[in-house]
Parts: sequence; C-alpha cells; structure tokens
Amino acid sequence: MTNPPVSSRRSVLAAGGLALTALTLGLSGCAQEDALAKQAKAGDNKNYVAGDGSVTEFAAADRKAAVDIQGTLFNGTAVTPKDFLGKVTVLNFWFAACAPCRVEAPLLEALHQEFKPKGVQFLGVNLRDEKATADAFDKTFGLTYPSFNDKDGGVLLSVSGLVPPGAVPTTLVVDKQGRVASRVLGEIQKGTLKALIESAVAE
Repeated sequence: MTNPPVSSRRSVLAAGGLALTALTLGLSGCAQEDALAKQAKAGDNKNYVAGDGSVTEFAAADRKAAVDIQGTLFNGTAVTPKDFLGKVTVLNFWFAACAPCRVEAPLLEALHQEFKPKGVQFLGVNLRDEKATADAFDKTFGLTYPSFNDKDGGVLLSVSGLVPPGAVPTTLVVDKQGRVASRVLGEIQKGTLKALIESAVAE
C-alpha cells in the first residue's frame, strides 16, 4: 500500500550550526522510498547505516496519523500511544556500539535538560542491547531520560517508513497530537534539533 505524497522541507545547518535554513521540496512517493531507506533495506548486513544527518520536516497538513507506539522502558514502565498526546516527544533510536550514538548522547541530554521545563519528553529506543549494557551507556554519558527495550523491534515497526531498518541513529520529533513532525537521519547537530523541537513546541 502506498502512502500519499508527503510535502516536506529538507533543512540544512547554517554556519556554526546555530541557524536552520529550510528549503521547500515536493517529494513524490513516501518516506520509506528515500535513498537511505533503500540502502538500509539492501541486506548488506552492516551493523548500522550511517545517515548523512539529513533533516526532513513534515508540514502539519501532511503528517501521518499519530504513532501507535507501545512498549516497555528498561525501567519497567509501560508506554502507550496516549503517552504521546499533549506534549512534544523526541525519540532517538540507538544502541551502545553505534559510534555516532555515542557522539550525540551528551547533546541529546543537554537538549533534554533545556526543554524539560517546557514539557518536552525524551525517549530513547534501544534496538540491540541488554539492560546492563544500556544502563552502562546511560551512566557513561549521564543520560537521565529513559529508553525503550526494543530488541523485539516493536517500536521500530510502529514507525516503519520513517525510520529505515538499520539506520541508527535516527531521531524523530513527535508533535502534541502524536504525529511525526520531523526526522533526522544520522548523527544530530544540536542547533538543528533544537530548532526542530522549538518549532514543534510553538505549534
């Protein structure tokens, strides 16, 4: 089944990574048909597909239905779709051996602390690790937000077409209605993600 065309904006960092310049592109086809998704589906058995940091923003009128994410965090908390309503959520897909995940972890934590007073929640989605490994990663990088234990791929499957299999890290910003507002494929830049979060908060 083919999803309807998505109107999106690809964003690039201005000098210094502090400003976001958006170029409007009309994309024919659906998100799962992008180049990185094709690479990820190629079956080459890479540990991860290193994204290029490209950013896609989805206009409010073109966003898909609310995410149907259900899963359990490493701390034992059950999460359901209603937990995404009424607040902006940042979802970061990662695992401990992923080099860019390690680079971006402190930046994610800094943004988590910055936006927590504004009601923004951060959730990691760990695709491979046992709890002890995930906990050690959190301790090493001082992460205070929780992560899903998603070794069964349930959370990943619920956002298929937006997060290519194996494309780690990938970060999604989910709007207050539970819809994906933007996506970063690959390692985040702090200024870029900050602008994406601010945009979603302001809606």
